[in-house]
Amino acid sequence: MSRTIVIGSDHGGYTLKQALIKALADWGCLVEDQGPDCLDSCDYPIYAAKVVERVRNDNGVLGVLICGTGQGMTMTANRMGVRAALCTNEFLARMAREHNDARILCLGERVTGQGLALAILKTFLETGFGGERHQRRIDLMDTVSK
Repeated sequence: MSRTIVIGSDHGGYTLKQALIKALADWGCLVEDQGPDCLDSCDYPIYAAKVVERVRNDNGVLGVLICGTGQGMTMTANRMGVRAALCTNEFLARMAREHNDARILCLGERVTGQGLALAILKTFLETGFGGERHQRRIDLMDTVSK
């Protein structure tokens, strides 16, 4: 599963981020950690923006954002123009990639256990975009949001 994954969190997602970084490295991924580097209280939009910028500038890169619930990271990334999906199970992760071509997976450390988060991440990374009819809908997203 050799690919580049850009990851970031706030203090509420820091511990899960560390576990996911280890798993990604074990799976052969190149991991770019955008911070933070400790559990000190911090503002999630700062770290979301770092991941979004990197993902937006390289089509071959996927991102992972983690906060306490995943909501703040998801809202920030989507507002910045990258399709980000808050996933709480493997089915949502698969559909986010296959149907919506989500580029960033968002997770909540306080609502998703580590084992499930790893399974969600693996599914997200292993699923490709389905194209065709789904692309038409993504194009419509861009049209109706302007």
